[in-house]
Amino acid sequence: MQLFPCPFCGPRDETEFHYGGEAGNVRPDGTDVPIDRWANYLYMRGNPKGTTREIWVHMNCSEFFVMERDTVTHKVLSSTALSGEHAA
Repeated sequence: MQLFPCPFCGPRDETEFHYGGEAGNVRPDGTDVPIDRWANYLYMRGNPKGTTREIWVHMNCSEFFVMERDTVTHKVLSSTALSGEHAA
């Protein structure tokens, strides 16, 4: 079992959280978007070895945040409340 730091509630059990996706996966704008761009947005994911930034939601307080963690060691480096500049 692992403890994840919610920026709103403090350290909590990992079972209280839900993965929301990679931070920076920006939805294409407009109705005239090429199909390959939509496919990249929907299906192509990085699988980095090392530090990564991800969107998570704490199911108890329903708040979204960005967690930076190491995918090799599972060490959480930071967690920050989600706002417009953190999503990209």
